Amino acid sequence: MTELNFKIREAVNEPIKDYKPGSVEKKSLKKTLEELKSEVIDIPIIINGQEISTNDTGKCVIPHNHKHILGHYHKAGKKEVLMAIESNLNAWKEWSNTSLEDRIKIFHKMADLLAGPYRNLINASTMLGQSKNIYQAEIDSACELIDFFNFNCEYLYNIHKQQPKYSPEGMKNSTEYRALEGFIFSVAPFNFTSIAANLSCAPALLGNVALFKPASSSVYSGHFLMKLFKDAGLPDGVINFLPGSGSEIGNIVLNHKDLAGIHFTGSTKVFQSMWTTVGKNIQNYKSYPRIVGETGGKDFILAHKSANQKALCTAMIRGAFEYQGQKCSAASRCYLPTEVWENIKQDYQKDVFSIKIGDVENFKNFMNAVIDENSFDNIVSYIEYAKKSNDASIITGGNYDKSEGYFIEPTTIITKNPNFKTMEEEIFGPVLTIYLYDCSWKDVCKLVDNTSPYALTGAIFAEDKEKIISGTKYLKHSAGNFYINDKPTGAVVGQQPFGGSRASGTNDKAGAPANLLRWTSQRTIKQTFNSPEDYKYPFMSEE
Repeated sequence: MTELNFKIREAVNEPIKDYKPGSVEKKSLKKTLEELKSEVIDIPIIINGQEISTNDTGKCVIPHNHKHILGHYHKAGKKEVLMAIESNLNAWKEWSNTSLEDRIKIFHKMADLLAGPYRNLINASTMLGQSKNIYQAEIDSACELIDFFNFNCEYLYNIHKQQPKYSPEGMKNSTEYRALEGFIFSVAPFNFTSIAANLSCAPALLGNVALFKPASSSVYSGHFLMKLFKDAGLPDGVINFLPGSGSEIGNIVLNHKDLAGIHFTGSTKVFQSMWTTVGKNIQNYKSYPRIVGETGGKDFILAHKSANQKALCTAMIRGAFEYQGQKCSAASRCYLPTEVWENIKQDYQKDVFSIKIGDVENFKNFMNAVIDENSFDNIVSYIEYAKKSNDASIITGGNYDKSEGYFIEPTTIITKNPNFKTMEEEIFGPVLTIYLYDCSWKDVCKLVDNTSPYALTGAIFAEDKEKIISGTKYLKHSAGNFYINDKPTGAVVGQQPFGGSRASGTNDKAGAPANLLRWTSQRTIKQTFNSPEDYKYPFMSEE
């Protein structure tokens, strides 16, 4: 058992800076943006603290200005992947035995550095590399990541306090929270820098080692995360950085006997493929790998006729179009009573038409570019499908342009078919589909629950208390994060732990103790002070 002979600092949510005109933080951020844009950097693979180059490289570009190259990154091949695994396993020997206090000190240092000198760098690299406006970057790459570091430390401290309730006289019972044997494969998405970091850092905090596989479209911010980890004192080899082909890297990693776990955020298809591979290889692993994944959503807003209509309208716009709809939690399907829609239609369209789209450095822009050409083409295919369909009409947006940046207007589709393609399939872009219902509240809740295979986030809007209660009951399994009179996005660490079930993932709740428990292997220890010295039990005596 770890002796908790030190105090843990209380975790509190990091305040969000507002970057008002003329503010110090706005001026310093703009300076950092200019500095990053002024150079093209070389981004190496990092294994055991060493920078490694290969002959196979890729480009980091600005999505809203894709002719502007931010850097060139080196892709890991078989040789580098095997080197990284060996480095992880060597680092594990010491790191897994590093004291809880020392591990917590390092992650508290990460939080402090990010709140201070690294804030502009991580925010600016996220803004440029992932086309995320300052507010979205601030709540993601700064605040949420700081919260992950601080709250995870407090959660882990409290987990170690969970010990057997009773030790009879003459013995001591305890629980030891061990690192898993082997390495963790951390597969990151492009859309949240905080999630990318936490996928490696949450297991590492518990004494594990990890391979950090960034999305190819967010290698740029991942590069600066590695600098943060090193400056905070994280030992070399604990987290190794492996940009490159997901399939090539994954094929090697998933077939390695020392794979201890997968921490994944990305597409359902990829996650299911990885799970299948693990299943086929299960007899070859040293231990059963822990598989934790968040894989997407088809998130809903459902309104009752009693809804606050102004609040509903705002939630639809923010929920669907913030960060270009590139959130697993983004509102993608909306169910409205016809009478409610008739009341809000004009205001909704007016607000959407007023949305400005463009460069992240123009702080007046609400939206920016989608991440890359593949994403752009995929989203456009859904818009064009709707344009050609007799079951749908486009009432806002529908236009797009990728000549300079990957820009797509905030697009709203009205459909007569509750099972229309854009009501069922994840699009991951600024497209919201509205279905107008005239059935009962119970029946529309049933429709919402059964339309999509996903169950990540959802929101209901109603002022009728009975409808709130019944809606919450009917939609019990439809969303892992459920919102009442609020948009279905914006989970906060320490307030709304995040994750969903069904096709949305394993619902292991990032930002909660439940997630950390997946990265530890418990050992029960019984120490007896007066050991028996005779094998015979009292019942064996003659009567």
